[in-house]
Amino acid sequence: MAETPSLPSLQLFSLKGQNVLITGATKGIGAACAIALAQAGASICLVQRPGSTNLETYNTIAALGTTVKIVECDLADLETVKTVFQKALDALGGDIHVLVNCAGIQKYAPAIAFGEQDWDAIFDVNLKASWLLAQAAGKHMVPLRRGKIINVCSLLTFQGGAYVPAYAAAKGALGQLTKALSNEWSKDNVQVNGIAPGCVDTDMTKNLTQDPVMFKRCIDRIPAGRWGKPEDFAGPVVFLASKASQYVCGEVLVVDGGWLGR
Repeated sequence: MAETPSLPSLQLFSLKGQNVLITGATKGIGAACAIALAQAGASICLVQRPGSTNLETYNTIAALGTTVKIVECDLADLETVKTVFQKALDALGGDIHVLVNCAGIQKYAPAIAFGEQDWDAIFDVNLKASWLLAQAAGKHMVPLRRGKIINVCSLLTFQGGAYVPAYAAAKGALGQLTKALSNEWSKDNVQVNGIAPGCVDTDMTKNLTQDPVMFKRCIDRIPAGRWGKPEDFAGPVVFLASKASQYVCGEVLVVDGGWLGR
């Protein structure tokens, strides 16, 4: 007789009693992920820029009746980033079960004209801040022998793109960091995985979505026949944050409407 799961299948996706720290959740993919995790029962701590007046995600989660906190940090300020995990622990009662590194910035320019300051800024926010938060999470989770870390990568984790050398390099490195941490921490029941969005209609991709030629060129390449939406990431992030993915380790889950397989 086949073995049955230790929990009923729907309960595998419940995040009741779990605390989540998430960056980049004021809008776009991050906001959709934070709301989805809250809907699954998790308490949420949002990392937001100091002085940010964008409380849409916070208010949406609060309206669900679940706990939601804000820790302020400019992720370009790496010294402050080093304090974020402890601040989130304090805000959520001393425990964090899930870390979602979603924040990212972008800069478009020909490689021969790409500025060094822009390169450093993209690496600091897209890679080093994620590393510092993941390291802090590992220090907390590994001794407890449980936890989930989810890094939001990109199709450019696998492809080079054009006019985005720093972003492609940082996201490629983030994919490798995901695997490296998984290789160390899977034995300690800490699952480290990534999500790689394809063409998604967000503020970061406005230069493409508002260009009729580029917009159509992308759709013609996507087997699903449409651009992605932030809500397309609700299911994947809940899956990777929940007990449903206990034996999923070091994977970068591509959510791209079939782009990469074309």
